[in-house]
Amino acid sequence: MKLSEAFYQRENVVQIAQELLGKSIHTMVSGEYTSAIITEVEAYSGLNDKACHANNGVRTARTEVMYAKGGHAYVYLCYGIHHLFNIVTNENDRADAVLVRAVQPLEGIDIMLKRRGKNKLDKTLTSGPGTLSQALGIKTKTHYGKWLLDSDIWLEDSRELSSNEIITSTRIGVDYAEEDALKPWRFYIKDNQWISKK
Repeated sequence: MKLSEAFYQRENVVQIAQELLGKSIHTMVSGEYTSAIITEVEAYSGLNDKACHANNGVRTARTEVMYAKGGHAYVYLCYGIHHLFNIVTNENDRADAVLVRAVQPLEGIDIMLKRRGKNKLDKTLTSGPGTLSQALGIKTKTHYGKWLLDSDIWLEDSRELSSNEIITSTRIGVDYAEEDALKPWRFYIKDNQWISKK
């Protein structure tokens, strides 16, 4: 069953990020179906979070979809190379989002291998925000702003993790965010090999 609109539109982006662990992500791109389990995420808050692209109301063409209601896809090109997939949360004009950092492949693994130019299955296939997007066929121009309840990319409920199955740490690559770089807003599944970094 697809995650509901209400799931995405709650106020607490940190809670939503944690609850996304263990959920499944699905894509149907160019007639090719793939799916994976979300294993690692990071939370970003549009208000008072210097690591967030929309911190304190910053509004650009790139961040505009972050101001939509929760349940939209925010996909952006990082360093001109990697497409990063984020899930917009909360209500209109709050600009909260969850970055999906890693997934565990489920279905369409042969398709993922082809997209990544790989011959064998190992954790490098989808254990990073750029590599997972490539494997799942997620691209900025195709998926930016997509509504996750009615498009070729969607999330489904699977199982809910207990608190002792979730590891918490600081976010990766946000040293520029000063004191906000220390926020413990990265979460990943304990003992799962499909994560970006320990």
